[in-house]
Amino acid sequence: MRSAFPLGVATARQLVGIGFNERTVYKRCLPGGPWRRLLPGVIGLFTGTPTVEQYVRAALLLGGPDALVTGLEACRRHGIRRGPVRAAEINGSPPEVHVLIPATRQVRSVGYVHVERTNRLPAPIVRGGIPLAPVARACIYATRRLSRPGDVTELLSDAVQRGLCTIGALGEEIEDTTRRGTAIPRGVLQDVAEGVRSAAERQAKALWQRARLPEARWNVSVYDEAGRFLGIADCWVDDVAMVWETESTEWHLSPADHDATVERAAAFTAAGAVYTATKPKKLRTDPQGVIAILRATYERARARPRPRLTAGPPRSGKPHSGLARP
Repeated sequence: MRSAFPLGVATARQLVGIGFNERTVYKRCLPGGPWRRLLPGVIGLFTGTPTVEQYVRAALLLGGPDALVTGLEACRRHGIRRGPVRAAEINGSPPEVHVLIPATRQVRSVGYVHVERTNRLPAPIVRGGIPLAPVARACIYATRRLSRPGDVTELLSDAVQRGLCTIGALGEEIEDTTRRGTAIPRGVLQDVAEGVRSAAERQAKALWQRARLPEARWNVSVYDEAGRFLGIADCWVDDVAMVWETESTEWHLSPADHDATVERAAAFTAAGAVYTATKPKKLRTDPQGVIAILRATYERARARPRPRLTAGPPRSGKPHSGLARP
């Protein structure tokens, strides 16, 4: 049995195919029996709580041939780490598994499995033996089922920062999918295209607009007069060479990351930029206070001669250490 079904998950039809009587299969799934029924027609050849791998394999067996995993489960398997914390990671409940199947197949969602039929079934990307939707497809399908803009921002920006997909690929996918559930992802994707790389930065961008200050750029590389790279500014106000960062030590992965943040701030200041930083919590708890500080900082920057600093395009690759980027 283990050689035929190494994960210990099989369909009732598969078990009948190797010689079991169908009645015997379901009898073994009764309380006290050696097996358990995971999903309609899908059997766990064990007792106890299934592993995540067993839950995912059962979902694929429910979907049938050509089924593949999309949504948040696929995002995690592609290497995207930021975004919502799933209930399964907190309380051990079954993970929600979003499965894509051909439009011609009649399979309904049940239990922890969300089944979606599509006429655009992509070629699978297999990781760890599990067929997955491509990254952009998985991301957009995941965000359609999220209600918090912060979670959507973290998920999409992490995919872009890690180089797993491009903003263009995300944009193409969101145009090709159904419009249901895409209002938040569309707004977030626009901000990501403009350089925003985290939920905190998106809050900061909204607050900057409320402050009615001149246009700013987000996540840009800044250089001194000699062309030396100073760092990546979360928010850069070019007309006065002002830097505003949303800085949170809780996101620093190591003392070295924190040191890099401090050193970058010192480099900006030494080169003549006017620098200010805000904790993400302040964006939520004291927005008017933050706006007052931003306006005062801008006026101070405008009052002195502008240093000869230049800024490049928004960064879309690896994150720097100055903002919430796990």
